[in-house]
Amino acid sequence: MVKSHLMMAAAALLAAAALAGCEKDQTSVASSRLATQPPWDAAADPFVAPGWTSGDKASWIAEVNRRAQNQNEYVRIR
Repeated sequence: MVKSHLMMAAAALLAAAALAGCEKDQTSVASSRLATQPPWDAAADPFVAPGWTSGDKASWIAEVNRRAQNQNEYVRIR
């Protein structure tokens, strides 16, 4: 009985080790944004936040600040 539990644990460990190497490297995904391109010029998809205009640095900074305030726990619990 102890041997069967040990075999099952070894099989589970082997399966977990085999599956750990299956993740696709996330840094290999190509980006449409150039490294020299400023971040406020990068959006050209349907996932742009409402009220934000691509290419407008001021609206990009305001949107980043708004998102940061939404993650601020002190502001959220007040």
